[in-house]
Amino acid sequence: MDIVLVTTIIASLFLVIGAAEPLAARLRLPYSVILAGLGVLIGAGAIFFLRTELTDALNPVAEAILGLPIRSNVFLYVFLPTLLFQATLGMNLRRMLDDWVPILVLAVVAVVVATLSVGYALSWASTLPLAACLLIGAIVSTTDPSAVVSIFRSISAPRRLARIIEGESLLNDAAAIALFGLFMGFVMLGMPDPELDEALARFPLLIAGGAFTGWLAARAAVWIMAMFRRHELAQISISVALPYLAYIGAEQSVGASGVIAVVAAGLTLNLTGPGRLPPQAWANLRELWDVLAHWAGALIFILAALLIPRLLEEVRVEDFALVGVVILAAIAARAVILFGLLPLLTLARLSPPVERPYRIAILWGGLRGAVTLALALAVTESFRVPDGIQRVVGILATGFTLFTLIVQGTTLRWVIGRLGLDRLSPIDEALSRQVVAVALQTVREDVARTTENYELSRETVRSEAKRFGERLEAAVNAAEDSADILDRDRITLGLIALAGAERDTILARVRERTISARMADQVLSEADRLIEGARSGGRSGYNRAARRSVAYGPGFRAAVLLHGRLRLSAPLARLTADRFERLLSQRLILRDLGAFIDGRIRRIHGRRVAELLQELLSRRIESVETALDGLRLQYPGYAEELERRFIRRTALRLEEREYTAMREDGLIGAEVHTSLMQELDARRAATEERPRLDIALQRVELVRQFPLFEEIDEAVLKRLGRALEARHVDAGEVIVRKESPAKSVFFIASGAVELEAAGQTWRLGRGEMFGHLAILTRKARRTEVRAIAPSTLLVLDEARFRQLFDRSSAVRAAVRASSEKRGIDLEDMFKGETETA
Repeated sequence: MDIVLVTTIIASLFLVIGAAEPLAARLRLPYSVILAGLGVLIGAGAIFFLRTELTDALNPVAEAILGLPIRSNVFLYVFLPTLLFQATLGMNLRRMLDDWVPILVLAVVAVVVATLSVGYALSWASTLPLAACLLIGAIVSTTDPSAVVSIFRSISAPRRLARIIEGESLLNDAAAIALFGLFMGFVMLGMPDPELDEALARFPLLIAGGAFTGWLAARAAVWIMAMFRRHELAQISISVALPYLAYIGAEQSVGASGVIAVVAAGLTLNLTGPGRLPPQAWANLRELWDVLAHWAGALIFILAALLIPRLLEEVRVEDFALVGVVILAAIAARAVILFGLLPLLTLARLSPPVERPYRIAILWGGLRGAVTLALALAVTESFRVPDGIQRVVGILATGFTLFTLIVQGTTLRWVIGRLGLDRLSPIDEALSRQVVAVALQTVREDVARTTENYELSRETVRSEAKRFGERLEAAVNAAEDSADILDRDRITLGLIALAGAERDTILARVRERTISARMADQVLSEADRLIEGARSGGRSGYNRAARRSVAYGPGFRAAVLLHGRLRLSAPLARLTADRFERLLSQRLILRDLGAFIDGRIRRIHGRRVAELLQELLSRRIESVETALDGLRLQYPGYAEELERRFIRRTALRLEEREYTAMREDGLIGAEVHTSLMQELDARRAATEERPRLDIALQRVELVRQFPLFEEIDEAVLKRLGRALEARHVDAGEVIVRKESPAKSVFFIASGAVELEAAGQTWRLGRGEMFGHLAILTRKARRTEVRAIAPSTLLVLDEARFRQLFDRSSAVRAAVRASSEKRGIDLEDMFKGETETA
């Protein structure tokens, strides 16, 4: 085939890709539908010109189009890894992890239900063997969420819902392709009725082997990329090689799922890359993969659609009935998941509530596309699959794909309109009015400064200012005079705006490099939780998200358990250092938000709402300060090292700004500027290295801070430091329950607790202890103890506490004071001490 002709055709396909996006926007159709339609038209046109006698001039072009080396292995080994890898890089994984249960359950269960539903329905309606029917079920169970997700984003649907759909679809495709490989093996081996137990038993091995291969490949790639820290192009090149090597290694060497390996590699790079690569290199890497995925997704749609006319050449009348069976079974399986399983997950508080209109839209928006066609093409090309099965698989998969694209894809927006999802809610309308008012206020201030700088004509400035002021006044009045918005909705609007300003501040700090790339994703995820919490739950939802941002998560608790039981301190040290840096970043950001409330919120929502938001902000700052104080007490000196690191980053940012200004003003040349920036980058790389936190050394320092242990000698203090176990509790968590056996004594290192017994309450703070009276009186606990702030406790078992009680007069004095405060007589225990004295 002439290379010039092939190059021309491929270049022309890129022209088609470029024209498809604006055409889809103009026709208000999903982008994938337009691509598939153009591909079908090109393929049908090539067949027409090749077979017609009207003209022979276009025959070489038609032959070249139909003869393009489009095989299933091109889709599976070139395009598919690109799409999957970019999808994982583009995800906000920390937010996805919040909903990992519904994503995983929906993905795995949806694939199994769709495969079995379509497979057994076809087995009942046709003479195909069960293995072939299940193979078709696996092929058509893949979904393309791009259409429904893009529409959901355009109609301001809940972000969390769009994330669940994206995550579920990614894992859905991975699981479906793994099942496809499983049943394809049965068909090629000539096993018409495979045992499902055996098939499902092999399925976890495919998943686990692929996940381990992808994780290992990504860790190796990140290690190499970190070595090439100053060579951005080398880092990007390694990232391009990663998904393909992971896919081939899993498929050819391990015998596992290559798709799962690519997904695991992408997830690993997404989690570890921002902390190991320079921010600009990571941003450029993501941008490159966005472009590659856009091209791959468009090409896979067009090239697969080119084959549709060829796949449908041998269609028969009875095949239409089987296509109808596949359509009904697939839609029914999807409906079972959306209207059966999803509500159950919501009742179990494992998934956010999804309103019925959204579920209907998701059901109708379950389009199939290039992945389905690529898998069908792999079956039709395999010489080990019988010819009859090849023909039916190709026709059924193609027919079902065309139905979803032509019928569902073209009517999806109409369905969404009929469901009323394209209309803003009252609170969203009020939010849009608020945005307009705030934006116009900012524009007026910026325009006023601009006109002063350029010394424009006073009359011109005055007339334009009057005109703009009238528009601004109308916008402010519209925002203030929303009669249908309740006060609590005004507070919700203010909280959404406040959380949005927090997110913008974070992005600005990240661009300035005063917040490290390691922390950027974490603090941005917390800002997203605040926005979603305010939108869904108002003030209470915002407060829940705020409390969660300073709480100890399950990962931290697992690290504490590993440290306490197995003496593995590395995970705890890393998470503690992350917590330190995250809290310092939060404090920095929160202190900038007061001016936003006074300058923006007060103008729109009035003094009362602004004062309420200031109070909520003050409480957040106080909770962050409390958590930071607790960490400072536990690890003295470490917070100061992080603060020094922040100051150095700020100084480097200001230094870079000065060099850039001098370069723009012509005071220094390009050579000098380049040399200065290289030195600056070297110093910045040094500041990115976070100081090491030694958990073991800090434990003794923490114990030494307790007044109770001042008189204990150094050797005993070290033994006590090893014996005490740290326990981290969140506000509201019950530490000790009534009637529980007395086995431990608790010392408060940071935070505060509340004791309740016989209708009375006591509050204890740092340096105090509880649980000792039950041990000394040898009675069951009659007190319930609850944390009233995020607290760190040091726990000592009964035997060691009794030894400490016998040795330390300070501990005995503290016990005496505590018992007298609560009206408990422990004089018998102190007689020996008095007699000795």
